[in-house]
Amino acid sequence: MGTRVMYPIEVKKKAIQMKKIAVRVIMEELGIKNKTQIETWWRWYRNGEEHRLVQQIEKQYTFGKGPEVLSEKDQLLQENKYLKMQIALLKMCKKWEGSE
Repeated sequence: MGTRVMYPIEVKKKAIQMKKIAVRVIMEELGIKNKTQIETWWRWYRNGEEHRLVQQIEKQYTFGKGPEVLSEKDQLLQENKYLKMQIALLKMCKKWEGSE
């Protein structure tokens, strides 16, 4: 397995802006070694997860948790989504228990 490299936030944002250009060109111009890195950054950007661009290597935020850069609104939206998933799971478990 290769050595992991931490790219500065400026490089990540530049790669996202350049996404309309061929990935090979982005890799050469910015010195990025792996094309999947660019695709991952683009996916985070597209999904509104830009806060993940500042995370450290192998540092994964658990669901509903994240850096303090998230606005209060975004934190509440994440918490709401998490709680809805918990309710749905409990309903499924209760339904399944009743079918036995």
